[in-house]
Amino acid sequence: MQCPLLYRFRVIDKLPEKPSEAATRGTLVHAVLERLFDAPAADRTAPRARALIPGQWDRLLESKPELSGLFAGDAEGERLTRWLGEAERLVDRWFSLEDPTRLEPAEREMFVETELESGLRLRGVIDRVDIAPSGEVRIVDYKTGKAPRPEYSDGPLFQMTFYALVIWRLKGVVPRRLQLVYLGSGDVMTYDPVVADLERVERKLLALWDAIRLATETGDWRPRPTKLCGWCDHQAVCPEFGGTPPVYPLSVRPADSGEDDQGRMGPVRAEAGRAEAGRAVALEGP
Repeated sequence: MQCPLLYRFRVIDKLPEKPSEAATRGTLVHAVLERLFDAPAADRTAPRARALIPGQWDRLLESKPELSGLFAGDAEGERLTRWLGEAERLVDRWFSLEDPTRLEPAEREMFVETELESGLRLRGVIDRVDIAPSGEVRIVDYKTGKAPRPEYSDGPLFQMTFYALVIWRLKGVVPRRLQLVYLGSGDVMTYDPVVADLERVERKLLALWDAIRLATETGDWRPRPTKLCGWCDHQAVCPEFGGTPPVYPLSVRPADSGEDDQGRMGPVRAEAGRAEAGRAVALEGP
């Protein structure tokens, strides 16, 4: 949705991307908030949460040694100390937005997957699922950035309704509330979905899947320039910056070949690698 060519670079070409301090800090904060709920309710305090940060950072480095390169040349450790301090401030702010001593999440970092009637599989990872004694479900997502302006809120809302759709198809329950917790700005945004919202998202996903299949078969992945381009790791191979994309690794057919094989989720005509390009639509991330 953001940029078809970026999708190709990530999913088909699998071009490497440099880890960023912001994204890694988000992963660290998510890990801390997940692990805090291991403690009894009365012990879920801000000092305890801050104390978890060094250990969770060590775990991240163990699982992803390449992250150590984020602070290369930081011999005195000043940048790392400042970065960890920023993570502490984000964790502290969470305590002004929610009270973990009064929460007992049903699920944390919950992997979900379901298959629609069309055969399209949806999957993602939900930060937190709360279930009230009445059975009502709340889906919570932590964001370590700032809340977007109203005109840019469609993206985060789409992510949350995506999760709600998966839960609905899996459990037959429409979540009562979707909640976005923005630690960067101290905002909490909520939305109460209805069935019509989830059906609309499902139609959008099916249309998106059709677009992915067509682009996969024709090799026609076009860039969609936005202000976010300045943060992209792939400017050197992007036509918008004068670059040339890598040779397309999959076989293609002309877009106007007239072959009647565009039925949704029909067999994809290409090399084995094509299955990686769009077997499922997934959402995951901090």
